[in-house]
Amino acid sequence: MTRNFISRREFVRSLGVSAAVLPWITNLPSLGWASQTRRKQRLVIVFTPNGVVPDRFWPREEGEAFTITPILEPLAPWKDRMLVLHGVCDKIRGDGDNHMRGMGCLLTGIELFPGNIQGGSHTPAGWASGISIDQEIKNFLQSQPETRTRFGSLEFGVLVPDRADTWTRMVYAGPNQPIAPIDDPYQMFHKFYGRQKDQRLVRSVLDEVLADLNKVQALVSQEDRQLLEQHMAFVRQMEEQLKAQPDEQPHAVPELEPGVEQENDRMPELTRMQLDLLVHALENDFARVATFQFTNSVGQARMRWLDISEGHHELSHEPDSNEVAQDKLTRINRWYCEQLAYLVKRLAETPEPGGPGTLLDNTTIIWTNELGKGNSHTLDNIPFVLVGNGLGFRMGRVVRLPRVPHNRLHLALAHAMGHYLERFGNPDYCGDGPLVLT
Repeated sequence: MTRNFISRREFVRSLGVSAAVLPWITNLPSLGWASQTRRKQRLVIVFTPNGVVPDRFWPREEGEAFTITPILEPLAPWKDRMLVLHGVCDKIRGDGDNHMRGMGCLLTGIELFPGNIQGGSHTPAGWASGISIDQEIKNFLQSQPETRTRFGSLEFGVLVPDRADTWTRMVYAGPNQPIAPIDDPYQMFHKFYGRQKDQRLVRSVLDEVLADLNKVQALVSQEDRQLLEQHMAFVRQMEEQLKAQPDEQPHAVPELEPGVEQENDRMPELTRMQLDLLVHALENDFARVATFQFTNSVGQARMRWLDISEGHHELSHEPDSNEVAQDKLTRINRWYCEQLAYLVKRLAETPEPGGPGTLLDNTTIIWTNELGKGNSHTLDNIPFVLVGNGLGFRMGRVVRLPRVPHNRLHLALAHAMGHYLERFGNPDYCGDGPLVLT
């Protein structure tokens, strides 16, 4: 990919000075940067399991004049902001079954380590042997003062099983370092605001301590009084430090519906709570990279609110000739698409803080899966549907690709975020460079 510009970081490096001086020199008018503001770019990856129903998911046409399919219909209002990629394949092989490799290699693009987790194949496997692309991009953004955020990345989940194995983890901080998603919205809320509550508790305790020390002061000797005064000075110092960190937030704190249990039939409520928290986090720049994981590879959600009593994975194994099962799978995937559409709508109606447009103008959401099709367990034609405008890709079209490795898509994501990797994951699948999607 040819670039017609030089980044500020590259320019600083060419001067032979360290990046530590970047905050001072970038505001110098003579360098021409004082009036420039780098727009925020955000990446959200949404995972749903067990493949799709191909003829009800993939548009038949290529290019801009495509017909929205039954599964993708909830995204119709944002057709001009969609990019549907057909022909992106997970070519990573090695240990583990396709569900395991589909999940563990989805964002890492590299083989699983040998291990003792036995799946549906003859070879067991372990964790992925490399970092996932979301964490690679997060590390890049966190390395620069102008793109650093409080958390860097956030990992959301909905009804992820309470166990740690290759089917339940798609995010990796590095080789053998899976990151567990947070699937409890109350826990995610505490991650955002728990420290604030802890500070208020500490202040209350310090007030009580100071009051007690004042009571005792008149009852002790002169020598002990000096010791008490030292204690009181220390308490006052702690109070002053806490006062420097105000209680009030510059934004409204969301309110969560109380008492929503982590159980199958509460999946719709849990999903909305988590999606609303995600929008809140992006709006307030807590992170610019996020993942959102529905259940897990081999996920068995029972969507009784859709009048479907069978588990999702159970249905995904039914043959194509079973029209009843295919209809139920279509409704399941459409429901997932409706949740994606809700996220898109929320982003589209939320103004970009401190800038023009909306959050969606600076955010790209990627909807993906560990399999192309459930009953065949294929790793070809992995679904990748992009929505938004955060990466500068040319949207509003279907692109049909000739079975390209998904490593090349990951490279394109990194390049679009300004991180010009030459390879990612297994280098054998990076030889043709990033996909050109502009």
